[in-house]
Amino acid sequence: MTRREDMTLTSSGYFVSQEAPIAAANPIPRPAAAPPDILRCAYMELVVTDLAASRAFYVDVLGLYVTEEDDTTIYLRSTEEFIHHNLVLRTGPVAAVAAFSYRVRSPEDLERAVAFFTELGCRVERRPEGFVKGIGDSVRVEDPLGFPYEFFHQADHVERMSWRYDLHVPGELVRLDHFNQVTPDVPRAVSYMQSLGFRVTEDIQDEEGTVYAAWMRRKPTVHDTAMTGGDGPRMHHVCFATHEKHNILAICDKLGALRRSDAIERGPGRHGVSNAFYLYLRDPDGHRVEVYTQDYYTGDPDNPVITWDVHDNQRRDWWGNPVVPSWYTDASLVLDLDGNPQPVRARTDASEMAVTIGADGFSYTRRDDDEAMPEWKQGEYKLGHQL
Repeated sequence: MTRREDMTLTSSGYFVSQEAPIAAANPIPRPAAAPPDILRCAYMELVVTDLAASRAFYVDVLGLYVTEEDDTTIYLRSTEEFIHHNLVLRTGPVAAVAAFSYRVRSPEDLERAVAFFTELGCRVERRPEGFVKGIGDSVRVEDPLGFPYEFFHQADHVERMSWRYDLHVPGELVRLDHFNQVTPDVPRAVSYMQSLGFRVTEDIQDEEGTVYAAWMRRKPTVHDTAMTGGDGPRMHHVCFATHEKHNILAICDKLGALRRSDAIERGPGRHGVSNAFYLYLRDPDGHRVEVYTQDYYTGDPDNPVITWDVHDNQRRDWWGNPVVPSWYTDASLVLDLDGNPQPVRARTDASEMAVTIGADGFSYTRRDDDEAMPEWKQGEYKLGHQL
């Protein structure tokens, strides 16, 4: 249970503490085997149903660079990347995620990954030649939460495009920043990720101790992945970073000029959580892509954990704009190692959408606020007002 008295309330409205006060009722056992030393999230393998449409979205609209491609697969990278790819688009019958891939520090960490997940009783597969082009010896697992995780060290190097200003576009995507995963039991997921060496940077809770989401990192930024409470396992989004806010605005302008504004699901805006400027898009298959900039450094060992109250309307959008319902309900399927969609389990804890939008369908509820919602704000996402 959350102990607010053990946290410090800041002038910005969130709480800080030295440890994330998250306890799992049924934690996944922590293996005796050491975990692999994870450096960062490295790439995602997406299955898409129309490769040409996906290529047009990720290359022609978003400006990712093609490393190589064939009739079934496209390997893409962002401006600052020097390894073979950040994103794999592979054609298939069902749109889904085939792998959340992490780079590890050394070849020996692949042995650690095998031992760690074998001890957990997970399905483990290792391919010395790699599962995709450009990546060498790799380990893929069906992790205890049902997600397909990959770990690798060796990767082909390609040209870093940072100096190719002649090729840059106004909305340049410079690096892969993070994943976001949907899972029914966030505390259980957090405990498991902590056993893999991840550290919590921010979370959303209520006074009763229900945890709605948590952000965790290996590299010294806000997160390499986040766990969002909901029916899962599913993929909420994959995120690419830009350098500045104006890059995100340029993407919006480009989508408008192309008459593709329907790809914009949410934003642009600024998050309370992470402090980042954001934009959420949906690709032709409905996979959610975030474009993101201006979060903060978290690499010190005593970096404080930030806890947001679920009823703080500025946690998801610093300007207090409501969150579209699809952002809470929609997510991508994930695959097992045979390529079959993993079954989705329902969340039993309270949902963030339900407790913040309320039974009447209003856009938000603010606990202990005597000031009524302005009339002109009422019904922004009230059911029936969306038409």
